[in-house]
Amino acid sequence: MSQAIAGVAPSAGSETSVMTVWPSNGASGLGRLLGRLYEIDQGIRFVTVGNLLALATSPIGAAIYLWHAAPGVGTHYRLTNRRVIIEKGLNGKPDRWVDLDRFNRIEIEVRPGQAWYNAGDMIFFLDNIETFRLKGVSRPETFRSACLKGHQTYVGVRAALQREADRALVRAKS
Repeated sequence: MSQAIAGVAPSAGSETSVMTVWPSNGASGLGRLLGRLYEIDQGIRFVTVGNLLALATSPIGAAIYLWHAAPGVGTHYRLTNRRVIIEKGLNGKPDRWVDLDRFNRIEIEVRPGQAWYNAGDMIFFLDNIETFRLKGVSRPETFRSACLKGHQTYVGVRAALQREADRALVRAKS
């Protein structure tokens, strides 16, 4: 199949991955609790209460991180040319998703304890109705930008194809 832009596949032909991200430790309650503790900056220079707690609890943090990737239970978030998907397990079995035309705005909510991980929840809205939520997305602004570009492209191409189909129908009638 020839492509106008290398690596770009039309959504009508096949579903193609654009970007995949894994939730940070800020996706879980225990991870957010640890993040709040790690943010305690009382101390001298880099020897802070938060840094000492991070060092002392690093096995717990590592266990939470590994749990997110554990076979069968771990999740990751994938943007395709058709939808945003929450996938479970290492093989990526789709669990829940939102189609790219089912939102028109994405907000990022940084819950207490997520800032330390540079993470936040991504909330997808269609007008003022929440349609989807991704918890604890690492570097959420980057993924948000990619999702909004995917949405814009998907909706724009669909509108252009519909206009062309309407024109063809008018030509066929005349």
